[in-house]
Amino acid sequence: MQTTLSPTTKRQPAPRQDLTALWIGIGFSLGFTALIWWLGPQLAAFPHLADQGATWYYWKLPEATFWSRATAWGFYLAHQVAIWAIIFQAQRHRTKYGGSLSVYNYWALGVNAAFVFLHLLQTHLWYDGLAQDVHIFTSQWSVILMLVLIVLMENPRRGMFFGKKAPLPKRAVQFVRTYHGFIFSWAVIYTFWYHPMEFSAGHLWGFLYTFLLLLQGSLFFTRVHLNKWWGFALETTVLLHGTIVAVIAGNGLWQMFFFGFAGIVVITTMHGLGLPRPVRLGVLGLYVAAALVVYSQIGLAKIHQITWIPATYYVVLFALAGLIAGVLWLVQRLGPGRDATPSG
Repeated sequence: MQTTLSPTTKRQPAPRQDLTALWIGIGFSLGFTALIWWLGPQLAAFPHLADQGATWYYWKLPEATFWSRATAWGFYLAHQVAIWAIIFQAQRHRTKYGGSLSVYNYWALGVNAAFVFLHLLQTHLWYDGLAQDVHIFTSQWSVILMLVLIVLMENPRRGMFFGKKAPLPKRAVQFVRTYHGFIFSWAVIYTFWYHPMEFSAGHLWGFLYTFLLLLQGSLFFTRVHLNKWWGFALETTVLLHGTIVAVIAGNGLWQMFFFGFAGIVVITTMHGLGLPRPVRLGVLGLYVAAALVVYSQIGLAKIHQITWIPATYYVVLFALAGLIAGVLWLVQRLGPGRDATPSG
């Protein structure tokens, strides 16, 4: 006998696998950060050279060994190539955005988790990261590059200056939107392998942030990957990380980092959340008032510091947009009949 559904019976929506993966991933990130902290004291056996200033990276061996260098670079390259291959295959098969996880999401989550464990093991056996061979600024600027390109990529949706769109070359924006997975994964994985898994407050915050970025990168082509609140949290976490590192450094510049990154939130980031105008004006007012109060304690003549980070962001952003558009134009000119601008 055939049964029929009552007209009032509604089909239950399919469970959101991407949301489940997100919360499990956040829990994993917090738990693994705690594991780094718990195992951290064992790293005291590795020697370090004396600190030599702001451009010196303290957490590296006095002299690299064959295995410290081979494992750091070998595991980094293996991690990077694996994730690039997964992203390439996902784009090749034109996976659509949805609430379910594709086989490529499972592969990305598994590969990233495996290399997170491998990095912890590598740190406790050989210690060194990529810092032994490359400058500290390369790690910092890889993440800055990613954050700047996010602002560029999001310009059509949320604008750049208080909700107003900047006149950026469309081909540059489209190029970044199409290939950002490859660029961002390099930025995150490179800085991930730059540092040994030390347990200072700066390292712990940095690795927690990196784990969350790896999680976001693993959830490509899912609805949660596009969630504006989750994206906002990821973009603004750098505010906490940068401020904490500056406080630990004791160089008296934490105000510059806090109000600099908070300035980007006020100018650009929060305008993608759909907040009512009074709320946005209220946040702006609180920002200005807090900056005046804090700098009145250390000298209002220094308040120009709050513009340094936003100015760097936007100058680099417009330079990159022009550079990308110029290269794409040049490629198109050198290859008649071939459009260098990706279609999406």
